Amino acid sequence: MVMPLLKKVERPRELKWFQAGAMLYGDWGTSKAYVLGIAFALSGHASWFFLGLMSALTALVGVCYMIVCRIYPDGGGVYSSVKHRSQFLAVIGALLLVADYVVTASLSALDAFHYFNFPHPALWAIVSILAIGILNWVGPTKGGNLAALIALAASAAAGVLFLSTLPHLPHVNLQLPKGGWPQNWSLFVGIVLALSGVEAVANMTGIMVEPVAKTSRRAILPVLLEVSVLTFLLGIAMNAVPNLTDHTEDMLRALGAHYIGPWYGTLIAIVFGFLLLSAANTAIMSLVSIQFLMAKDRDLPSVFSKLNRFGMPAIALVIATLVPCFVLIAEHSVVELAALYAIGVVGAITLNLGACATNFELKLSLRERFLLLSGSVILLCIEITIAYQKRSALLFASTVLAAGLLLRYFAKTIAPARVPELAPTVNVLTVSEAKEIAPLYKSSSLLALKTVNPYLLDEAALRTQALGENSLYINYVEEVPPYVELPAELEPSPESLEVLAKAQQELEKKGITAVPVWQMGENPGKLIAHTARELGVKTVMIGTTRRSALINLLRGEVFRNLATHLSRECHLIISG
Repeated sequence: MVMPLLKKVERPRELKWFQAGAMLYGDWGTSKAYVLGIAFALSGHASWFFLGLMSALTALVGVCYMIVCRIYPDGGGVYSSVKHRSQFLAVIGALLLVADYVVTASLSALDAFHYFNFPHPALWAIVSILAIGILNWVGPTKGGNLAALIALAASAAAGVLFLSTLPHLPHVNLQLPKGGWPQNWSLFVGIVLALSGVEAVANMTGIMVEPVAKTSRRAILPVLLEVSVLTFLLGIAMNAVPNLTDHTEDMLRALGAHYIGPWYGTLIAIVFGFLLLSAANTAIMSLVSIQFLMAKDRDLPSVFSKLNRFGMPAIALVIATLVPCFVLIAEHSVVELAALYAIGVVGAITLNLGACATNFELKLSLRERFLLLSGSVILLCIEITIAYQKRSALLFASTVLAAGLLLRYFAKTIAPARVPELAPTVNVLTVSEAKEIAPLYKSSSLLALKTVNPYLLDEAALRTQALGENSLYINYVEEVPPYVELPAELEPSPESLEVLAKAQQELEKKGITAVPVWQMGENPGKLIAHTARELGVKTVMIGTTRRSALINLLRGEVFRNLATHLSRECHLIISG
């Protein structure tokens, strides 16, 4: 029997707090675009009260996730953290997140075109999701800075809007909720929408700058304050607008037009429309990521982790693109989509907080454990209420869970992933492992490979022999999109093993001992430069790329990234 070849995934901790905060705001910040309108549609001039409760709950969940990020510095998302208690519960949490991401993509895209004031917004939303899927087929990695700029512009636009409302606050029409406790609880549950971003930031702890507790706290706290406080205050200002109706989907546009002018209403609508499209893109990529992770852990069939030639899981991307489109075909209402969204994210967060609170092996203070337990109990009550009152949401979540568990059963019993047959023939090393044995195999050169190139191998062998050396590092970077979370250990793909094994055999024929080094990441050029620095080589050799100009524009030029991050003492040889 061939044993699987597992290798540690070495990911540099380079994510700074403001970068994580920008990513978090891209999710959390969009909530005010639709939660204000939904709250007013459900409860009228009593909406301020329910928005205040929601802001308090958002703050509680944010504080809880600061604790989660501290105790799980290598990945605090529900799928990673709950594994410490139960793999099955972790899968349930992951599938609930799948339901959340599907509806987040649908809801965000739909509301974006309401803000853009396009006719037939559902149709445009479907077109935009398909376009995002097509662009992600080549795994674009240059959208992070643009998304951060959009998030900054949206925050500034919302801040200016709030300042303009201050003179009008004395005229606000605030009412207390009417009806009994069950009715008011139901109204509150209907607007619990601004939560899923904390799961995203917890997933990032594995690549955050250390100490993770400090970095995550600095990322969460400012965004938490902006979202909870500003949403509540804008909710109060909303109640000072006379005859405010028919703005469930674009309340910020209505507020901007009333308090500043129609031009500002248009401006803030455009800014938040693009922020919502950015959130839809993030949700689609998160959906791809969680399918990839589950497939690598054998919780989904291995086909979900099979990469296309651009390093993107093809089947996972197709599903992440088409399923939100089907949801939009079935449901066009922002209010109804919000109910579908809430049942997934609330369930996932409930599992995460509850699992942490009841795990007595974790070093938690009594106060921290009480906060986690309180958050999980409140969210559990909300989840039960949604399931009881929103049968469509319960049906949707149940369908996702049933489909996911069926696929898991298929992956575990009917079609388990095959172990690569090449595993015993090539002993690939991680960078740290290669560094440990460097004194035994002295080499001043590193050969970066993507395919077996006979010309490049000949040139590398001749150069190695000319230097009087008999060893050569060969490096293969398995390219993947920028996932914020990966398993601690992964199995190299059959393609990477095949390239390294054949290159090793060819070099051995020429009297050269090849030391195969395997890596996984989203930026090959940067990873190759990192390997060169760690191994102390003086020369890096690489073959020319066959990527088109469009792919280089979207994915990033490998040579440029390599040259940028390579030390000045190291030579770069590009062979045609």
